[in-house]
Amino acid sequence: MGLISLLWGIVSLLWMLVALIPLLGWGNWFLIPFAAIGVIIAAIGMAVTSPGNRSRAKTGLLLNAIVIVVAVFRLSIGGGII
Repeated sequence: MGLISLLWGIVSLLWMLVALIPLLGWGNWFLIPFAAIGVIIAAIGMAVTSPGNRSRAKTGLLLNAIVIVVAVFRLSIGGGII
């Protein structure tokens, strides 16, 4: 589960970079639920793995959380959140 959350975080981070391009900000509306699913996968991964093997799940959790924060901020400054 840790590897899946890490890969999910990398994909969402790349998607976030594309959504930062002007006129492609609508991608943030799809990015936030996508990254939220990644956070859920990372939380499950942290719950089922031993404490010594949680680094990938923690990294996936961090990447997905950063993506959510940046996407919400991008929507708020661009007028996407009413």
